[in-house]
This record gives sequence, structure tokens and C-alpha cells, in this order.
Amino acid sequence: MENILAKHELGGGYCNSLTQYSRFLTREVNIGDIALGGHNPIRIQSMTTTDTMDTIGTVEQTIRMIESGCEYVRITAPSIKEAENLANIKKELRYRGYNVPLIADIHFTPNAAEMAARIVEKVRVNPGNYADKKKFENLEYTQEAYTAELERINKKFIPLIKICKEYGTAMRIGTNHGSLSDRIMSHYGDTPRGMVESAMEFMRMCEAENYYNLVISMKASNTQVMVQAYRLLVETMVKEGMNYPLHLGVTEAGDGEDGRIKSAVGIGTLLEDGLGDTIRVSLTEDPEFEAPVAKALADRYVFRSKESETKSSVSQPSPTKTYSPYAYARRITESVQHIGGHHHPVVMIDVSAENLKDPYFLSAVGYNYSAGLDKYNLADQACDLAFLGDNLPSFSFPGNLKQVYNYQTWLGLKDKNNCHPLFSLDEFNESVVKDEHLNFVEIDAAHFNHLSLHQLINVVFVLKTSANHGMAEQREFFVALQEKNIQVPVIIKRTYQEYDADHLQLYASTDFGALFTDGFGDGIWIDARNAGLALLNSTSFGILQATRTRISKTEYISCPSCGRTLFDLQETTQLIRSRTDHLKGLKIGIMGCIVNGPGEMADADYGYVGTGPDKITLYRGQEVVKKNVTTAFALDELIDIIKGDGNWVEKE
Repeated sequence: MENILAKHELGGGYCNSLTQYSRFLTREVNIGDIALGGHNPIRIQSMTTTDTMDTIGTVEQTIRMIESGCEYVRITAPSIKEAENLANIKKELRYRGYNVPLIADIHFTPNAAEMAARIVEKVRVNPGNYADKKKFENLEYTQEAYTAELERINKKFIPLIKICKEYGTAMRIGTNHGSLSDRIMSHYGDTPRGMVESAMEFMRMCEAENYYNLVISMKASNTQVMVQAYRLLVETMVKEGMNYPLHLGVTEAGDGEDGRIKSAVGIGTLLEDGLGDTIRVSLTEDPEFEAPVAKALADRYVFRSKESETKSSVSQPSPTKTYSPYAYARRITESVQHIGGHHHPVVMIDVSAENLKDPYFLSAVGYNYSAGLDKYNLADQACDLAFLGDNLPSFSFPGNLKQVYNYQTWLGLKDKNNCHPLFSLDEFNESVVKDEHLNFVEIDAAHFNHLSLHQLINVVFVLKTSANHGMAEQREFFVALQEKNIQVPVIIKRTYQEYDADHLQLYASTDFGALFTDGFGDGIWIDARNAGLALLNSTSFGILQATRTRISKTEYISCPSCGRTLFDLQETTQLIRSRTDHLKGLKIGIMGCIVNGPGEMADADYGYVGTGPDKITLYRGQEVVKKNVTTAFALDELIDIIKGDGNWVEKE
């Protein structure tokens, strides 16, 4: 393989460049006094969780959100009375000296949208349920019936457009993966293409009325679906001469570490390709905790190239296409031991700085040592590879944890069983002695145009980068491998210096998540010497879980709460977690109301949805199993359903 990886420029139909950072130039839309899109910074927003009829409570929470970094604040308006009360909320905010633009969140009710559009600076409508009640009643539409349904929606939507034009109100057309209309489902299913077409129908109606103050979103709880939908949206807009700004978000991301990692995977993947004009991170936490996470993601791009300001927003198709950015397919590789091929991605952790006389440190990476039995118990999130560099342990490692040493140290090992070498490129080409089973070769993505390798049998690449836009540089490497049909497995490595735990998780989730989302990578190695092993291990597994490439724990699809929520979402989520977090691979949706119910938890195996005061409805997938269960008994009933389906295991 001699000099096979010459640099070449890639381009995508959804972004300016796949090889260098270039922000996609969108239309500028004024939302109150704060403009969005164009050359403006990436804006930060969140949504209140108070009852909209509680004027003072909503105002005070809004102020806390502003102080935490929110530039726009969204408030739910499920009926006309809440829409009318937005005027009181706005008046009180202005009286207190806060001019933050307000956004009304609308589902189902055109009259509430029309009222809100006269009061606030922006309205959000969901094309999947605007003027519709989601019943899943009709999934077969003839072309005539489809057209007639579209005309009916158009008649109900035009009054809102006219009001927005008259009052200078902006509009977000916010598609959600799980709440597509029956009309769209009949033609496209619950696919990224269906999400795009759902929005495009409404965007075309707006343009027919010469209304252009639009912002568009494509939200899903599945990060792969979310990323693919936004990319398809941009490609479709470009073909139709549109370039509306994008609102980015992973809906129902959850809370804590999981919610932050999942949000960073979805949002960060798109930011890396220059997409996104405003961010909302949806966490099952108080909304003032969302803005700092969104800001940390956005701030990373402040110092990236300003090239997007001079580039056209119209992208050119790639001269060579080795993968589709619109549909997930893992890169084909030959397996070497348990790496690559059909095996799930592996996790590699550097333990060289630990006390290698003490086996108990391995508990942080999933191996719990029992001195009495002299054995290890494995957790669900037990790493696969431990890098020891030039340091030797004085105890026996677990048999299924492979040890990796620098080549010269490995050469000197008397017992090489379960121990494997890490070569530099020169060492590998010059060495005579190699491992007959597994050899790691570290390659810098910046130098791949000089790459020359021989004897690629039993080789796994460790791909590193030090570039500011390193994700794109590593992606180039994968594309070059595909073009030459080189099926060597690759462990992705990124090195981070002096970041706190929150920023490390967000940045790693972006950098690795973007590649795994595109099907690239057979392993993950987060190299951060100042970070604890437990943090590195949980973040690595969290990224693989969020990208759906390795499921190692229960996943909770939990909405961020709002004024529609019918129970304490944070408390309930923690209660459900406490009894189900051992059900590895199961997805449980926890939704505060029916708007964020069966639709928004489209990916969930089971659902727990508030349907009235002290009433919960339980779902299997999107099928109602039990209606209006009293809250006190709802979790037990949910567990009984899981048990009845044969999906329950007892906690150890």
C-alpha cells in the first residue's frame, strides 16, 4: 500500500466541505432584536417548564434561563388561554428590563398559534400535528387523497402565515421524528426523508405566500436519524433554492451524563460540518442547566475558520462517494481477533499512569477484583483493551482484557500471552518480529499521504490527529481506505489536554460521535491524562450507546419537561431508572404528556406517558397496553408488562 492515501478534496450535497470547517451560509431571520442565521453567532435557547398560566413563575424561570446564557426562550401554548397569557408574561419581563425574544410552542391548535403570533417574536409549529390529531388511523392514501389532505392543511395554515407577515413574527417549522402525520407516514414511513418532506410541504406553503422568516428543525431521539434528516433537509433546500437557518437539537436526550453525550453526538456531528444556527439541548433537568451545555458546544466553533462567510451556501457534490451521509452503513472490515468485522466497536483505555501493583484500580474500567476468590467480575461496561505503554503490572490481568505495550517493551516480555504491540509506522515497516495474532499501528491522519505499509495481516490501525478540525481529517483517512478497498480495522484516537469533565465529554462525543454516526471506526480511545479512568470508560461506552453502535445499558428516552408535563419528570425518571437500569439494551420512553408521547418515543420498546392528573398510560412500542393507570401503581404495571414479554431479568 504505497502512497495510496493522497489528499483530495471532498464535498457533500449537504455542506460546503467535508475536509475543512466552513459554516453553511443561511438566510438571516430577525427574531425580536436578535438576528439568527447569516453571519451571526450560533444562538442559544431553551424552553420553560412552568405552567404557562403561572405568569410570575414563568417570568422568574425565564430570567434564570437568560442569566444562564439563553438568547431566546420558548414557552408552551397548548391552548388559546395560554397563548393569551403570553402577553402578561411578556409585559412582566419587559417591566423587569428583559427584552429576550419569546417563542410560542404550538401543537395541534391553529387558534393558539394565531393568537401567539400577535404577541411573541416567534412561533414554533410541528407540521406533523398542526391542525391534526394524531390517531394513526389512516396509513393508506391515494395520490388524490394525499393532495386533498395537503389542501386542507394549507387552508388552515395560511391564516397563521398572514398574521406572521403582518406582525413581523418569525416561525420555526419543527419536524419531530415520532410525530409525523399519517399522510407523510403513508408515503415515506417514519424515515429521515419523511421528516424532510413533512417540513418542505409547509415551507413551500410559506414561500407561495412570500413569507420567508423561517427557521427549520429535524429533531429525533435517535442520533443517526436526526443527523441524516438535517443533512437531507439541507440537500433538499439547496436543490429548491432555499437556505433557511437551522435549529439543532436531539429531542428527549435524557439527563445527566447520558443526556449530555447524546446531545453532543447529534448536535456536534452537524456543527462539525458547518450546519446549525441555533441550539437547544434537551435535558430532563431544569432549563437553566441546558444553556451552558449548548454554549459549550457552540463556543468551540468561534475560533474555527471564517471561510463560510465568503463561500457560497450551495455545495458541490462529492467527486467520489464511498459512503452515504444519509443512511447508516458501517465500513466493511476484516476482523482481527475481536476487532472489526461484525464485532461491536471496542473500548481502549490508557492505564499506564495507574498503580500497576494494585488490581483494584481496574474496577474503574469494569473489572471488579475479588481478593478472596482471586478473580474478576465483569460489569456491562468493561473495557476491551488496556494500554500500558512501557510499564509492567505485578499482578495477573483479567483473561479477557487485552494488554497493549509499546513495541520495544512488548519485544522484551517473557510471556506475551494476551499481550500485543503498538508500533509507530516506522517501527512496523522496519521490524522483523511481529505478533502472530494482533498488531496495532499508530498513524497520524495528517501524514497519510506518506503512508507506506507492508504485510497488513493481523493489523489494526490506531488513527490519531492533532488538527483543530481533526474529525474531518480522520474522516478523509477512512474515505481513502474505502476508495482503495483496504479493510483494515481502525481504532479512533483523540488526545485532549486540560479539559474539565463536562467539556471533555462534550468534545469527545462530538469528535468520535461524528465518525461513528457515519459508520467509521472499530474502536474508541479517548486519551486524556488528567481525566479519571471511570470518566474515560463511561464516556467511551456512552458515545457508542448514543451512536447506536454498541448497546451496553438501558436507554431512557426522556423529554425535557415543559408546561404541559403532568408529573415531576426528574423524580419519575430517577425512580424508573432505579428499578430498570439493569435491563441492558432496553429503551424506555418517559414522557410528560401525550404531545411528547408515542410519537416522540418512536424508538422506545416501552413507554410511560402522562395522560391526566395522577394518570399514566403505558405503551409497548407505540401500542397502548394500559390506559389511565394511577401513578402510584404505574411503574409496577410497567414492570409487569416487561416481565410478560419475557424481557425482564432480575438484578444481581
